[in-house]
Amino acid sequence: MIGIGEAFSSRYFLARQKFLQACASAGLAVRSHVHPLKGRDGEELAMDVALDGNPNAEHMLLVTSGCHGVEGHCGSGVQVFALHDDEWREKARSQGVAVLYIHALNPHGFSHGRRVTNENVDLNRNFFDFEQPLPVNEAYASLHPLLLPDTWPPTDENNAAIAAWIAQNGAQAYQAAVTRGQYQFEDGMFFGGIAPTWSNKTFRDVLRTHGQRARRLAWIDIHTGLGPNGIGERIFACRDDKQAFARADAWWGSPGTPVTSIYDGSSASAFLTGLNWSAIYEECPKAEYTGMALEFGTQPLLEVMAALRGDHWLHNHPEAPEELANPIRGAMLSAFYTDTDAWRGQIVSQARQSMFQAIDGLTANA
Repeated sequence: MIGIGEAFSSRYFLARQKFLQACASAGLAVRSHVHPLKGRDGEELAMDVALDGNPNAEHMLLVTSGCHGVEGHCGSGVQVFALHDDEWREKARSQGVAVLYIHALNPHGFSHGRRVTNENVDLNRNFFDFEQPLPVNEAYASLHPLLLPDTWPPTDENNAAIAAWIAQNGAQAYQAAVTRGQYQFEDGMFFGGIAPTWSNKTFRDVLRTHGQRARRLAWIDIHTGLGPNGIGERIFACRDDKQAFARADAWWGSPGTPVTSIYDGSSASAFLTGLNWSAIYEECPKAEYTGMALEFGTQPLLEVMAALRGDHWLHNHPEAPEELANPIRGAMLSAFYTDTDAWRGQIVSQARQSMFQAIDGLTANA
């Protein structure tokens, strides 16, 4: 067992090093899907995959980190701690559940401190049949020039214009317009892409390799950036299916921590498009699937949105001086990772509980 603080890292290359070392200590083989580009420090980037358990197990739990790159600091810490947690590993083994750890679904974003992939794509809006017509987000189109102005920081006039839009339409409508996903502005925020990204295609390959034999499959996808600091919202991550929601609620819900849904408006998240869990249905069609996004809060929503605006502005203005770029990068990290022992302790405690609950759920009535 290691200390909670030791499991977390402030840079991608350290997080990856800790994950690989934890797998080695646990006696697990790692398959590294190497990204074609290098990281911020020139390091190798990879989606690293380790299976703990019988590869032919009928019951499997996926634990993933870094779908939104910079959020990987949190998910990686959970994974590293779990790999050192003998009680947790024995729990899964004794009940015949194989645990598939996927470290850094979006390693490029993780390394560069961005939420998006190297294609400037929000990976969790990228799971579409791109041969079909893509959704049009008219509300985002009206906001796009305001969200990414010519200069940074935004002018008083820009701030006033956004405040007026929120006053007229409401903060919830602002969140929905910006975060739902859009497919028209390649330099914009929450861009879903025009084709499957490297991370999309690689994740599907991992699912085909490891998940097709599972009869029951659960997924905990770890995220940050929504909700009260340190509190993990358990967001239903399946199709709008009553039976699947009933399973998720039975496994992970309680009076104090209900399972929420984007379908009924109970989640802090808006209704979203192009979500990653659709790949489960397509690549593992024989499995009964139950999943959730475990979303840990960091800062108030408008502060997180401001950090994201700055990050996209900087991406569109690589000529910006370091005295402007560095605070933008720092704001991004703070928006998605609270660098305190108290926050890290809350994350591990809640994630660990959810993982134990998933094992019991997968094997109930087996």
